[in-house]
Amino acid sequence: MSNKSIKTNTNQIQTDRKKSYIVGVLLSVVLIATPFLFYLYRVAPTDSKEWDTIFGTISSGGYRNVSYFFHSLFTKITFVLLTGIWFLTSKNWWKYAILVPFTMFLFQLSGVINHNIQYIDEYDFWYSLPVVLPILFFLIYISYRIGKRASDNSELKKEVDEEINKIFSDKL
Repeated sequence: MSNKSIKTNTNQIQTDRKKSYIVGVLLSVVLIATPFLFYLYRVAPTDSKEWDTIFGTISSGGYRNVSYFFHSLFTKITFVLLTGIWFLTSKNWWKYAILVPFTMFLFQLSGVINHNIQYIDEYDFWYSLPVVLPILFFLIYISYRIGKRASDNSELKKEVDEEINKIFSDKL
């Protein structure tokens, strides 16, 4: 193997480590922020059906006030976020079972956003399938790609370790 190919592989490993580090830091920040996201409803006014913000006017929809709407919205967003991260980062064979509560939370989130639905937490799996299936297929695809990259990286790491051991054994 030439020195150029070793150098290229080493640069790729350093780049992959940097990307992995950045992804890990971002996931950590998101996970640390979820309790704050869960309690974000406390900043919304409790005495108003509309709230003028720099992002626009937020209406309470079918809720008593904006605070109730925010509580329902961010509770569902928190659960969707956590189960989505859990699914994407899980390496267990049973990880597809996580898609069942994920589907339920997505359906409930759509109920919060669409204020015309009378009962938000009433869960009916069959009604949620047409809405959630494209998202689930997308998540499965992302998970497959992440898993494939992880296995490619582990093979590359083994090759680099073997090459390093070979170089050290030749010098001794």
